[in-house]
Amino acid sequence: MAAIASYGIRTVLPTSYEETIPRVVEALKQQGFGVLTEIDVAATLKTKIDVDFTKYIILGACNPKLAHATLQEELEIGLLLPCNVIVYQDPASNATVVSAVDPERMLSIVDNPTLAPRASEVKAMLQKAIDSLA
Repeated sequence: MAAIASYGIRTVLPTSYEETIPRVVEALKQQGFGVLTEIDVAATLKTKIDVDFTKYIILGACNPKLAHATLQEELEIGLLLPCNVIVYQDPASNATVVSAVDPERMLSIVDNPTLAPRASEVKAMLQKAIDSLA
């Protein structure tokens, strides 16, 4: 079994994968995020390399105001946007896992200390969204 990532904000839910996804999208919306992208990892792997994989989606979440302000300070920060949020069915337990990237950890690779307060703000918003699912 893989170790739990230390670069994310995570919760495990007893709800189904299918019912969890719209709840996650709504929780993100309540914190000012929109979902720009949805990547169905299982479907993509099946289509591209004929591999069966657990139910797994990557949601690209973005808060437009914060993204704009951050891009004003650091144009290359787009390489780290949007904030990824994953939802997957844990094959071992059948529980549904929701994890969001930790913006503080991600932005720690950027040599621009002025971004730290914004990373903390985004982390708090993502944490609220994840916490609201419990």
